[in-house]
Amino acid sequence: MDAMEAVKQMKECANTMTPMPRYQCHKKVWALKIAEIHDPTVPGNESDGTRIIVPADAGYAPFQVDREYVHKHNPQVGGYYVVYDDGYKSWSPSQAFEEGYTRL
Repeated sequence: MDAMEAVKQMKECANTMTPMPRYQCHKKVWALKIAEIHDPTVPGNESDGTRIIVPADAGYAPFQVDREYVHKHNPQVGGYYVVYDDGYKSWSPSQAFEEGYTRL
């Protein structure tokens, strides 16, 4: 389930029962906006599921993410690759990220 589906489900749930408590984010994260995503597989070979993320921010080199990350988060161009203080890596749609975070 992606973030937009989760929000829709929560809104539908709120119409039929007591709304869930709301929270405001106050986390600090590291993040890079995604300009491009490439499959590093050599033509003719089966994909290993990894991807190369090309950051939109100048000065940052492309980097590879493993297939577990790709399968769990399904990163998309325009969204953000996010790393939390505890090392957890995630993906966020651009609108949700930009509404919740301000660059320091």
